[in-house]
Amino acid sequence: MIEAIILGITQGLTEFFPVSSTAHLILLPWFFGWEGDVNTLTFDVALHGGTLTALIFCFWKDWIELFFKKKKLLGMIIFSSIPAGIAGFLLNDIVEKKLREPFLISVMLITVGFIMLASEGSKKKKEIENIDLKDALFIGIAQATALIPGVSRSGVTIAAGLFKGLKRDVAARFSFLLSTPIIAGATALHLKKFLDFKAHYNLQLFTAGFLTSSIIGLIAIKFLMSFLRKYPLNLFVYYRFALAVVIIAGIWLKG
Repeated sequence: MIEAIILGITQGLTEFFPVSSTAHLILLPWFFGWEGDVNTLTFDVALHGGTLTALIFCFWKDWIELFFKKKKLLGMIIFSSIPAGIAGFLLNDIVEKKLREPFLISVMLITVGFIMLASEGSKKKKEIENIDLKDALFIGIAQATALIPGVSRSGVTIAAGLFKGLKRDVAARFSFLLSTPIIAGATALHLKKFLDFKAHYNLQLFTAGFLTSSIIGLIAIKFLMSFLRKYPLNLFVYYRFALAVVIIAGIWLKG
């Protein structure tokens, strides 16, 4: 139960902080040797369901406006979701089986960290209503790369938004709106597996992880939106670099 709660807290923070939630959910069991239900992809999906709940709670007013008043922006979000949707559908099995190695995660943490640093040099003046098809496609393609553990969906999409001239907090808001259908789709993709084999899982652990990730995710969204109005992404970049060093050290020690 303690492991489930720790992973729920980790997911709630790292899904929205630009440091890669998938990387952390892979690395914690790897570092500490956790086994059982908490070290399954199905448990990860339950945690993502929690952060999806946090997203809906935070942005439900935005979605109502999108459907009834801001249909152009809704179209941009749908269009921007297509690359990640296609990539997830076609490459999901490859990602699950081939791309969950700690060394690859460390490489992506460093690579995307440098991309985030570079994005901070862009001019930031565009509002969310000014996003056009080219912007949406660019950000959408960036989001598709987040299938690779260590990239970070929020990190790469916020950076892509900055490269396209969006204000930092605007890029974050668009990133969170864009992530909602993708996280919902990924959760639905694996939900059938959970329903088919739920007798083999400890539902109390899943519930604890789900609730913890929901609550912490809500706090993380509120904090990050406020933080990015004033400060650059550099703090998260330095964390990514430090984590990559820890991973490489762990690989060396375990080897």
